[in-house]
Amino acid sequence: MGWIMAGLAILGVAVGLILNAFNSSLVFYFSPSQVVNREAPQGRAFRVGGLVEAGSVQRSQDSLEIRFRVTDTVSTIPVVYQGILPDLFREGKGVVAQGRLQPDGSFHASEVLAKHDENYMPPEAAHAVEQAQKAQKTVVAK
Repeated sequence: MGWIMAGLAILGVAVGLILNAFNSSLVFYFSPSQVVNREAPQGRAFRVGGLVEAGSVQRSQDSLEIRFRVTDTVSTIPVVYQGILPDLFREGKGVVAQGRLQPDGSFHASEVLAKHDENYMPPEAAHAVEQAQKAQKTVVAK
């Protein structure tokens, strides 16, 4: 009976470690509206996607820091990225950034992904933009 109990205890610890590793590696997607409405996690990495707002890209002269805003046409959040952007990164085009929300409300991205052809936008970003446009039309109609 002792061996069975020890085996179950070891199995339980192993399952717990696997689930913890799986949970910590999950990265969820949120739209700018969800981030503004505080639905995104604080202190944890997640993805935000939408369109790069026209006229919002600012490049630092003395470093690789780039600042831009991501919008779903209803809400906008500022993004700060340190690094080289993908070649297809453009204002007005779809983008998904992965990183963490800062206390000042800016999103510090560790990775930026751009769309890869004229008709493609990440499904989550396309859905978020579509939902935001529907919500905006509903508000305007009232």
